[in-house]
Amino acid sequence: MSSELIDEFIAAVPMPALMVDQTERIIAANTESKTLLGPNIQGRHFATILRQPQVIDTIENSLRSKGHTKTRHLSNDGAQDTTFEVECRYMNGIGAVSGGAVLVVFQDVTHLEQASQMRRDFVANVSHELRTPLTALMGFIETLRGPARDDAAARERFLKIMTDEAYRMNRLVGDLLSLNRVESEERVRPTEQVDINGLLQSILNALRPLSDDASVELSLTAPEGPVMVTGDSDQLRQVFTNLVENGIKYGGSGGSVEIKLIPSERNIAIRGPAVRVQVIDKGPGIDAVHLPRLTERFYRADNHRSRQLGGTGLGLAIVKHIVNRHRGRLRVESDLGKGSVFTVILPR
Repeated sequence: MSSELIDEFIAAVPMPALMVDQTERIIAANTESKTLLGPNIQGRHFATILRQPQVIDTIENSLRSKGHTKTRHLSNDGAQDTTFEVECRYMNGIGAVSGGAVLVVFQDVTHLEQASQMRRDFVANVSHELRTPLTALMGFIETLRGPARDDAAARERFLKIMTDEAYRMNRLVGDLLSLNRVESEERVRPTEQVDINGLLQSILNALRPLSDDASVELSLTAPEGPVMVTGDSDQLRQVFTNLVENGIKYGGSGGSVEIKLIPSERNIAIRGPAVRVQVIDKGPGIDAVHLPRLTERFYRADNHRSRQLGGTGLGLAIVKHIVNRHRGRLRVESDLGKGSVFTVILPR
């Protein structure tokens, strides 16, 4: 095979690829491999380009055994760490004095590594979140069976704490099931017609006892009459209940939580008719460093306070997936000391 034909063959491979012959030099490299490894790699000894020992050993083994070998190449694209699966396939009759060469192909598996890491983190977080109340329950059960057995006051106090911890576990399990359900339905667009105005009125009435206990005034600013959107009423109720409840719990120190419903004939984010629902509080606000990560599972801007108030760390993740299912947008704006605005934009 001529060098021109080898070059054309390597150029046609749709991922980083190069060829190393028995002289251990790179005799061909496509554009993708030059982007990954550098522009001037052709003609150089492969070990001076691929400096990772496991990659060097894999290519050497393929050259020596004239067989198929595989390994991984770790890199960084400037924004994140990247992982490539490297496959080496021996080809007879090409290269210097037709002595044979190894085709080296790099397949980007970074997204698979990231997904695997996310799964590991998720399992670790769930285990931690469940272990905390379980440890408390086990400790109080042991105390009630021993030193506090005949202490009525301590028994009542411990039972209340145990009840709270059991409710916390129940909320966590409920949120995990809810998150799994909304993720599985995310590709299926809802078709029901929902009066978002009536839904918000119903949610405020249901949360009035919570706001009264927290001395927080709830208000709704909305046009008269029904405002219809295409959606899933149960899931939309979950979205706005979560956001208003968060406003009362975390932003309630400002004394009020205002909900605004604003229909529009054309919204830039949706590129068509939409409704915008804003949940506005005057509380302590959220540091800007936390805003990009608020919808991550188990991420908390104020970890201690969230646990104190019974938060599971999954509420905003559920909100994000439900809004995505409705082909909507979720926006969060906040300034420390000035409160927060959570905006949900839904197509009509």
